[in-house]
Amino acid sequence: MKDLAGLMKQAQEMQQRMRAAQERLETLEVTGEAGAGLVRVTLTAKGEMRKLTIDPSLLVPDETEVLEDLIKAAHADARRKAETEQQKVLGEATRGIALPPGFDMPFGPKP
Repeated sequence: MKDLAGLMKQAQEMQQRMRAAQERLETLEVTGEAGAGLVRVTLTAKGEMRKLTIDPSLLVPDETEVLEDLIKAAHADARRKAETEQQKVLGEATRGIALPPGFDMPFGPKP
């Protein structure tokens, strides 16, 4: 029974760490860029868009396709950065907790 109590304590600790990590991911922001910074997309580490900045020089009516491509590229860059931050934050939350063999956190870093 002593092992069960220790396991329950670890589970509660992990739950608290994960809750704090999720809150941090909601406020942590990353910015992706395209076109040498002419388009910038800012997302939270959870993927919510917070800001979109477009240099006025790109606002040419006949070249909307270029602008669309740059927005998509900036968003993809920001998403990659957000995923990296997610892995880092969630990895920190589970560090030092002994998990049973074969147990894998659903959103933690992959080896």
